[in-house]
Amino acid sequence: MRPLKDLAGQTIVYGLPSIIGRFLSYLLVPLYTYTFSTGDYGKITFLYAYISFINILLTYGMETSLFNFSRLEENKKKVYRTILLSVVCTSVLFIILIGTFRETIAGWVHLPEHPEYIVWLAIILGTDAVCAIAFAKLRQLNKARRFATIKTLNIVIYILSNLFFILICPIIYKHPESFFYSLIQPVYNPTIGIGYILISNVIASVATLLMLVPDLLGAGKGSEIHEVSSVQIFDLVLWKRMMPYAMPLVFAGLAGMVNETLDRVLLQYLLPKDISWQQGGIYSACYKLSIIITMFVQAFKYAAEPYFFANAHEKDFTKTFADVVKYFIIICLLIFLGTMLNLSWIKYFVSKNYWSGLQVVPILLMANLCLGVFYTLSIWYKLGNKTLYGAYLTIIGAIITIVLNIYWIPRIGYIGCAWATLICYATVMVLSYFMSRKQLPVKYDFFRISIYFALSLILYFVSTQIKVDSKILGLIINNGLVLIFVAVVYFMEKPTFAFTKFIK
Repeated sequence: MRPLKDLAGQTIVYGLPSIIGRFLSYLLVPLYTYTFSTGDYGKITFLYAYISFINILLTYGMETSLFNFSRLEENKKKVYRTILLSVVCTSVLFIILIGTFRETIAGWVHLPEHPEYIVWLAIILGTDAVCAIAFAKLRQLNKARRFATIKTLNIVIYILSNLFFILICPIIYKHPESFFYSLIQPVYNPTIGIGYILISNVIASVATLLMLVPDLLGAGKGSEIHEVSSVQIFDLVLWKRMMPYAMPLVFAGLAGMVNETLDRVLLQYLLPKDISWQQGGIYSACYKLSIIITMFVQAFKYAAEPYFFANAHEKDFTKTFADVVKYFIIICLLIFLGTMLNLSWIKYFVSKNYWSGLQVVPILLMANLCLGVFYTLSIWYKLGNKTLYGAYLTIIGAIITIVLNIYWIPRIGYIGCAWATLICYATVMVLSYFMSRKQLPVKYDFFRISIYFALSLILYFVSTQIKVDSKILGLIINNGLVLIFVAVVYFMEKPTFAFTKFIK
């Protein structure tokens, strides 16, 4: 039980800032959807889809390389310095190039009237890439408090900036006689509109980079990275060894991002111009309603990767891993039920203008469950230095995503995006399992996992058949169904795995 408790603790510590941040950012969704049109919101989600792709390119597998080569190399400081300098150089070059060709790029992404968006995106991407390496080092050193503090401050700054520019400034701007009017004039222009989401991100990213300067320069007592000396800062030989390990992760990451966000890009190119931005906005807003399971997957991923690398040598690792997968699936199914059986009030987090897309929520919840299992299973090729297999899997997923989206989007719009996402993630999850059996033979508890899957789907189906006039009574009944799922899990797990001790 101890390893699972450790992983649960690390998931909470490293994932809590991400969970809180995503939840607080989730609370910004009503601000966006009630303030901006579906078309304007579609534009910003379209740009953030590109951010997801470029983030992978700018970190090019160096986070995982840091964990892996710090495990293999005696001089861990040299590993960190080599990776950091590499990412800093590529990020600076990226910002310069994008800034130079901003107008051309703005035309490519169908936003020729907003080249400033491209500059802001470049600054966000470049600073975030450098910060990602510093955060990875903090995770490796188990500096949970500093990691959590800076992540939380990043989130707070982003949210406060959004509230200031999108909520407070427009109110003040309507009252020129106000004392505060003169204060906001130098920083606020109402014509920027939804662009203030990007500006808020720029402010948060730059502030985070400044907070991480002591780590980047090697300051801080008790840190493994505190010493900036005359020793070799960049090891070209080591860097060349890292690249064959990291490059498959880049391709895997890009292919994985195709699976995650390409649908929002393709909506703009495969639908008529008069509805493409609106369809993208509706789909993205309803995608946010599956955010809880996404938050959990992200939090788990933060903790699991360094944990698995550190404990892979333990003799009972495969048993622990099987238990981790089972409990991961249980929690995701609980989130699925909790979201769907409370959708009657959760849907108010987005404007009624977006409710036409609610039908994608159950599909996307199940898709993200499959994605989370795939992330968990991916440890087999990372531990075995066989990252090329990860690239193969995600490329297969990317092909499925592209083909299905190209076929379905012109026919059924964003509904096709949701089904393509589920089919893609389910396929790569199953393939990863079969491919992992030689490298990491694990005896999963398929019997119980199947029972939990079936039970969650049955309970969801039952909830759709119950029709009551009272909304309150409906919520009571639905949450009673959720409690049935919890009770079944409790009584099935308690005798064999001391489940009560695990949750204490």
